[in-house]
Amino acid sequence: MAETLKLGGRSIDKKWFALTSLAIGVFMSTLDTSIVNISLPALVHDLHTDFATVQWVVISYTMMLSSLILIAGRLGDMYDKRKIYIGGLALFTFGSLLCGLAPGIYWLIGFRALQGVGAMMMQAVGPAMTTEVFPAQERGRALGILGTVVSVGIAIGPPVGGILIGLAGWRSVFLVNIPIGILGLLFIPRFLPHSWPTQKNQRFDYLGALILFLTLGLYALGMTLGQNAGFSANWIQGLLFAAVIGLVVFIIWERRTQYSMVDITLFNNLLFSLSLLMAFLVFNVMGSSFILPFFLEYVKQYPAEFVGLLLMASPLLMGIVAPLAGGLSDRFGSRGISLLGLVVFVIGAFAMSTLHEGVSPLGFILRIAPTGIGLGLFQSPNNSAVMGSVPKERLGIASGLLSLSRTLGNASGLPLMGAIFYSQARSAASLPKGFDVASAPSYALTSGVNGTYRVAAFLVILATLLAVLAFIINARKQRMAVLDRFTETSKH
Repeated sequence: MAETLKLGGRSIDKKWFALTSLAIGVFMSTLDTSIVNISLPALVHDLHTDFATVQWVVISYTMMLSSLILIAGRLGDMYDKRKIYIGGLALFTFGSLLCGLAPGIYWLIGFRALQGVGAMMMQAVGPAMTTEVFPAQERGRALGILGTVVSVGIAIGPPVGGILIGLAGWRSVFLVNIPIGILGLLFIPRFLPHSWPTQKNQRFDYLGALILFLTLGLYALGMTLGQNAGFSANWIQGLLFAAVIGLVVFIIWERRTQYSMVDITLFNNLLFSLSLLMAFLVFNVMGSSFILPFFLEYVKQYPAEFVGLLLMASPLLMGIVAPLAGGLSDRFGSRGISLLGLVVFVIGAFAMSTLHEGVSPLGFILRIAPTGIGLGLFQSPNNSAVMGSVPKERLGIASGLLSLSRTLGNASGLPLMGAIFYSQARSAASLPKGFDVASAPSYALTSGVNGTYRVAAFLVILATLLAVLAFIINARKQRMAVLDRFTETSKH
């Protein structure tokens, strides 16, 4: 029988309080991301920096997520996930305070990296704890609710950020996290259950962790620095080549050591691997969203408050669709729902590639809406498919791999989309290298947005083809399972 708590005379299943506890951290990390994106033009102006440097306010955060998240996921399989989650929330809150007090752009970049470590600890174990608390028949719904929380955080970030920047400046977009963090630190220890490991006497693979950290760090660094130096630069190619060598060394080591950092056999499950790859491609595309404030503020000349309202459309629709998609995946299976989501996302990406200087607010919303609907249909069923395909003792590392697919997607996608936007804008107006985005012609910035979303559509098409393959493989497995049961019944 499920544990219950009394609230207002009603008995409520304790798992919903646990989900609420997890949702607080999810809300903080997503709110912070969307608020920061809309503050980038203000940071360029107030901190006297440029387009390339200000991206590191986002990149430093995602680099920490990418480089450390699997280490935290592995620790979650060895120790109490609850302690890791609460520690991450405390560190994220402290990092928010430091960001709000940062005296310059480089201090801010460093403090954002500290924030990223806190967010990494929460994201590494959050899906695993949700999977443990909820039974399989409710897992999609629970993950869908967390998807809604993500959407709400992303949705209210731009308007709240626009209002805060207008009233109190960019520092307030970081300081707003502090009361939320304090509330979470008071609430979570009471309601979030302990999550002890199912296997005793596990050892931590320190060498594997070091190799993994260096490999992911080199990859993220190469992808981000390559935007300014150019990916044809020898030292950038050297960083990326070193990351490939590191990956090979890591796989060889993990196959040989008894207490592996990552259970390589998880990737023997083709459906598990395809789901992670789809998430990676989709979150590469999400990196394109950070260029939209530059289009709306510099081309359309909209104030930050109105830009925030326009950018609400996609995440708001995602928030409405995500729990519905999660419930449908519990009932009908995840593969068809996530495939439908990707098809809708492709339509949205192509629609965004038709933005023009005279587009109306309604025209912008109609173009961006399918991206939110598509992401809502895709994410929670795909997450459920990943978490449902691993044994309980590997939930932590599977949760970390799922989060890594997102963070590596962001780490790759942001500089990739930024580089495409910058090069397309420069080419359209024959601008000099290192031009100031704020003073570029409107038609150049519009061309940059169009080209960026054409590439985004291509990446989502690749993810869609993988989803079709996963759908076929899963359907074949289900038919074989039915046939095996029929054969077994016939024998008796």
